[in-house]
Amino acid sequence: MNTEIIRQKLDELKQIAKEGGLDLSREIDVLEAKIREGSENETVWRRVELARHPDRPNSMDYIERIFDGFMELHGDRAFGDDPAIIGGLAFFEGRPVTIIANQKGRTLKDNMFRNHGMGNPEGYRKALRLAKQAEKFHRPVITFVDTAGAYPGLGAEERGIGEAIARNLRDFSQLRTPVICLIIGEGGSGGALGIGIGDKVYMLENAIYSVISPEGCASILLHDSTKAKEAAAMLRMTSTDLMDFGIINGVVAETEGGAQNDPDFSAALIKDVLRRDLDHLCGRSPTVLVRYRNQKIRKFGHWNP
Repeated sequence: MNTEIIRQKLDELKQIAKEGGLDLSREIDVLEAKIREGSENETVWRRVELARHPDRPNSMDYIERIFDGFMELHGDRAFGDDPAIIGGLAFFEGRPVTIIANQKGRTLKDNMFRNHGMGNPEGYRKALRLAKQAEKFHRPVITFVDTAGAYPGLGAEERGIGEAIARNLRDFSQLRTPVICLIIGEGGSGGALGIGIGDKVYMLENAIYSVISPEGCASILLHDSTKAKEAAAMLRMTSTDLMDFGIINGVVAETEGGAQNDPDFSAALIKDVLRRDLDHLCGRSPTVLVRYRNQKIRKFGHWNP
């Protein structure tokens, strides 16, 4: 039952209670609770829609606005290149950095080429190769996360997508160089985690980050794929939720109506975050970085009875 129908029923119930002198407070409270729940579901779903907006800035949009001299590097040195995950070298205000990012397309043709930002094993192995290279030359790593998840195709399974992501989780957690992660759109499941382990993790205001998509959760747990809005609220996948849980370090604001309305606004704020954190993290010893990064990861999901 949608919110408008519930509101109509509530008004009718209040009128009946008033005219008949009846105590219908319990029934009224139930309907008002459903309205509040429906309103919350709509608010969360609006953020899901903004995170998936076809005009939302992608990784290259931010890379072009924030960094200088980006030079893309290709291949995992084992199978091939994966256009869904890009990476390379650039300068941030004169400081050399390594950039790794999920890259979605803008047009249908480009999205087919980029596989909608869903990485194959070779993409995650390329990401790890570049991260290890950054570690060797003491360059900080900056990742941009924007994917519904890793590609679940037969070829990806045959080439070891699970092993590739698991290796990235292990090795990124031990990387002896600063790592800053930015979730700019969708942060879906292991596909996001494969390049999302860092000393600092930030989300754009209307980005989402979850173990599964709302549609997948609705199908599996609620046994009804049409209940994606309810599932989105249950998953607590917004930047506000993740900040409350202590999973992320901060939220980067977007202009009203979403980042697609003014990409420069969010890009400038990301630049401020990187400037502050790189100065701080690059002054720490690699041993300290790894120790604190692992302490942070082990606190996820910690519960005090």
